[in-house]
Amino acid sequence: MTRECPSPAPGPGAPLSGSVLAEAAVVFAVVLSIHATVWDRYSWCAVALAVQAFYVQYKWDRLLQQGSAVFQFRMSANSGLLPASMVMPLLGLVMKERCQAAGNPFFERFGIVVAATGMAVALFSSVLALGITRPVPTNTCVILGLAGGVIIYIMKHSLSVGEVIEVLEVLLIFVYLNMILLYLLPRCFTPGEALLVLGGISFVLNQLIKRSLTLVESQGDPVDFFLLVVVVGMVLMGIFFSTLFVFMDSGTWASSIFFHLMTCVLTLGVVLPWLHRLIRRNPLLWLLQFLFQTDTRIYLLAYWSLLATLACLVVLYQNAKRSSSESKKHQAPTIARKYFHLIVVATYIPGIIFDRPLLYVAATVCLAVFIFLEYVRYFRIKPLGHTLRSLLSLFLDERDSGPLILTHIYLLLGMSLPIWLIPRPCTQKGSLGGARALVPYAGVLAVGVGDTVASIFGSTMGEIRWPGTKKTFEGTMTSIFAQIISVALILIFDSGVDLNYSYAWILGSISTVSLLEAYTTQIDNLLLPLYLLILLMA
Repeated sequence: MTRECPSPAPGPGAPLSGSVLAEAAVVFAVVLSIHATVWDRYSWCAVALAVQAFYVQYKWDRLLQQGSAVFQFRMSANSGLLPASMVMPLLGLVMKERCQAAGNPFFERFGIVVAATGMAVALFSSVLALGITRPVPTNTCVILGLAGGVIIYIMKHSLSVGEVIEVLEVLLIFVYLNMILLYLLPRCFTPGEALLVLGGISFVLNQLIKRSLTLVESQGDPVDFFLLVVVVGMVLMGIFFSTLFVFMDSGTWASSIFFHLMTCVLTLGVVLPWLHRLIRRNPLLWLLQFLFQTDTRIYLLAYWSLLATLACLVVLYQNAKRSSSESKKHQAPTIARKYFHLIVVATYIPGIIFDRPLLYVAATVCLAVFIFLEYVRYFRIKPLGHTLRSLLSLFLDERDSGPLILTHIYLLLGMSLPIWLIPRPCTQKGSLGGARALVPYAGVLAVGVGDTVASIFGSTMGEIRWPGTKKTFEGTMTSIFAQIISVALILIFDSGVDLNYSYAWILGSISTVSLLEAYTTQIDNLLLPLYLLILLMA
């Protein structure tokens, strides 16, 4: 989110700084809460992983400060290894518990694989940091060795041979994606963000390959296959064009025409046939039938089209103001950037209430469109490349320090991941009860409401800063209050939500994530919804 109160930023590698310790304390509070709820050998592994990540994070911070981190990472933040390392393991644990309670052994095992995979990629990132640190930090190596030994021993006796192979496959994909994407995209990620984003992509790619090779008639939901194919297709398309344009100028008309032709070839010749194999029907006809299946969907699509038009008008209006401004470095103010958060909230709430499958597919389509437009902007593809560069540069902040502009994609992901990650086969026997009923709203609450209110009120009214940060006490308190009001409104308008008197857990979850927002320097649009989702699922 946009900084709430002007002050100099702390150095990225400042050891034992108050903000880093506070962020670690919040993450440990989440880990221990999940551990107390689950309390099995896997949750003990999560505690061990958190302890080693806490120690290794300072080695990453020192490497960033010294410029010795092999790849070029984003320098306006700390490494973020601890909060990023815990997302996949904790998500796997709560998914396992939920599916175990629902009596679904397949997805219970799937949750264990998610947790084991998250621990594997996190341990790899820790080993990488210690391997390039000089002199070798003996104490931290011992802690990493003990934690890794406990995790490997428990997982060895808990996973089947096929599940171990699956974890190793994801780890191998993760290693290669790290080498390729971190080289092609310098300064776009912190080590923690790279772990979170590339770890997720690696897992999705492996799941798509696995399901393509073990396809059974009528296995899986078409909307799940649609998401997998779109994510993998867009990533592979980006790697292909990045490699291609190393050898040719991407800004010429010839290159632009070739880009559009190859996009059509890859879409029609690879992505659609792959999707056809998985869903066993024509993908385009399936998508059209799905989108226009009911009157409610038609009304929602028309409403969303109006909101998309409004968002475009906001971009054009802000650029018109820049054209009339005397300052050549005019940037959109904080409130103007938060207009998009409000538009996204207005988009997602009706979709969650009236038609979640449609929202699931629409968010996937929007993700593909956003990534494609970013390719056009990044490669300067005619005729829109230079126009997009000019329009979007107005909304840059210090987190867009690399060649890519990712904040709007992170916003979409943060709102969509709670919709995509709900284990639907584990909730078919009834609606989610208690705090879990708010899981689909995790992105709306954490980013759409909480982050927006904290930014606006903190930047306009904030006076008391949290120690070691630019965030303000007033911003955090108004954020918590606004999210509580939003929960009350959800109870009124969504008849499917029944909290079953779990108000204390909901208040604690919202407050914890709001404190994490106050202290983290990572991409909060992505991190906060995931942590709120984990707490609500628990």
